[in-house]
Amino acid sequence: MTVHGYLDTTGHLLNIIDAHKIAWGFLPGTSSPLHIWARDYMPVQVNKEKFVRFNYSPDYLKDCPEYKPDTAAILSEHGLQVIDSDIIVDGGNVISCGNKVIMTDKIFRENPHYHHQTLIDKLSQLLEAEIVLIPEDNYDEYGHADGMVRYMGNDCVLINNYCDFDKSLRKKLLTVLSPHFDITELHYGTYSDRSWAYINFLHVGQHIFIPMLEGDKLGEVAFRQIAEAYPQCECHQIWGCDNIVNEGGALNCCTWNILEDLPKKEDIK
Repeated sequence: MTVHGYLDTTGHLLNIIDAHKIAWGFLPGTSSPLHIWARDYMPVQVNKEKFVRFNYSPDYLKDCPEYKPDTAAILSEHGLQVIDSDIIVDGGNVISCGNKVIMTDKIFRENPHYHHQTLIDKLSQLLEAEIVLIPEDNYDEYGHADGMVRYMGNDCVLINNYCDFDKSLRKKLLTVLSPHFDITELHYGTYSDRSWAYINFLHVGQHIFIPMLEGDKLGEVAFRQIAEAYPQCECHQIWGCDNIVNEGGALNCCTWNILEDLPKKEDIK
């Protein structure tokens, strides 16, 4: 993880992680607060032995090299071997769902040198999964999927509360996702420009860490609904997340976790 530059968030998160005996550590070479977005620049894990490092050159970081740590040094420190790809993809735009991966169609804008179908085929080969493309949220400058949808297991996904404020995007998401997944929708009954932060939780094993924001009454509603969507998990409220959310990300964005003993794809529904 890289949240050590944000003391409130780090303190709340690590207290709970330690209480549940979950192994953790800070990524080496990421002492700058600008290196907080570990999910995006670190490799995507495909299976126990396979990691894919995509080209971390998003449009929103054009001419901002200070946001990009030396991932080669980080990986060397961890002893990880990766497959490098020239495809521009942020890790926050990769939602693994068993034998499928959900991504937004921003990948086409960021990889104009690839024919669309060639790009999809290459991603499918690298990630060993069927690629399910959803439309990006035009109000999200980053174009990531992890503030829109999360996997629940058993071919089920959870989507953000678009039913409250963007019915057009909701309809498009349902059209694309329903042939592949059963869908649960968050529903708060009102609009909040920070509702994306709640679905951007950190999911580690049977634990879910949900960011909480001071003064936002939707937080408790979001927490209850996410907990109901994941009855097999223990959900935890993480306070002090306002600073990272104000910077444009939440707990999934600023962490990177590895499963050391992944089940086989065919065993995951």
